[in-house]
Amino acid sequence: MNHEEHEGSEGHEGDQRSEETHALAPRHRMRLPSPLSSHAELVMSETIGCAIRVHRALGPGFLESIYRKAMCVELMSAGLSYEAERPVTVRYRDVDLAGQRVDLIVERTVVVELKAVIKLDEVHRAQLISYLRTTGLRGGLLINFRVALLRHGLRRVVL
Repeated sequence: MNHEEHEGSEGHEGDQRSEETHALAPRHRMRLPSPLSSHAELVMSETIGCAIRVHRALGPGFLESIYRKAMCVELMSAGLSYEAERPVTVRYRDVDLAGQRVDLIVERTVVVELKAVIKLDEVHRAQLISYLRTTGLRGGLLINFRVALLRHGLRRVVL
């Protein structure tokens, strides 16, 4: 069978998949509806864009503090308000415990935890979840700059 005949055929004799099954196979991962507001989703997307620009310019070889400063420059350039190194108070047995700081809070909406580590561990995700609970915010980004491609170091967390 040549390619013209193949185009009109429904499938090969030995092919287990029908044309209908092939048509229904997802080409991309399905995205669930977000519990975040459209504003929070926009802030999250813009923050990821800022992180991509920082990573493209600096690459994976610097300390976390350099990436935090570069992120502040990018966020400001993008017109996004942010708080850096914001102190948060942890409540334990009716006692306020000071001393914890969140890397970035963007537009009073998204918590951003920056890392420059060989590999993200579950404890890093747990840290971000703790920050989300402490601040009362729902959306967070865990960004590890010590990767060849930033998408491999990016984790989105929504409570």
